[in-house]
Amino acid sequence: MSMIIMVPNETLRLVAKPVDRLDKRVLNIVKDMIKTLKEAKNPKGVGLAASQIGAGLRIFLIRPIKNGPITVFINPEITHYSQRTTHPTAKKGVYEGCLSIPNHYAPLERSSSVTVKYQTLTTSPLTPLQNFGEGNARGKVVEKTQVFSGFPAHVIQHEMDHLNGILFIDRCLEQNAKLYKSDGDRWQEITL
Repeated sequence: MSMIIMVPNETLRLVAKPVDRLDKRVLNIVKDMIKTLKEAKNPKGVGLAASQIGAGLRIFLIRPIKNGPITVFINPEITHYSQRTTHPTAKKGVYEGCLSIPNHYAPLERSSSVTVKYQTLTTSPLTPLQNFGEGNARGKVVEKTQVFSGFPAHVIQHEMDHLNGILFIDRCLEQNAKLYKSDGDRWQEITL
């Protein structure tokens, strides 16, 4: 399990490179990311980009349902953003946060659905894969195009930003949104 890189580490500002070979090294990065995401506490993570553990590759994970399955995205590309957006209010909606900026949250506007083209693994990388990358049933990499909406779409847009060196606080400034710091049950507005 890796340590999650925190701001102001410049690694978080780098644009991630495409994965050109799904080899053992990349598989080990994915395994490490899964363990790191599962172990993230206070706050519990719903997504993790490879850049957050110092691996500058276009890989991220999402786990939008607490203790639910983790989806691996390799070389993801958002091919369509819905024109309809979600914008949290004081009473409902998602206040976005980040494992690299713990306990800070902002009500950000995002597209309510996205279409994503990506590669993923047919089995969990935590399962031993023999002859990985040779197309056998246990280690096959598949390409998908899928529409995500609601909270998963929100998480995907956040993680895609990470792959492009963008942090949610950048979106906060761009949207002139308020930023809050959580200290248990107390929320305090932070000036950017």
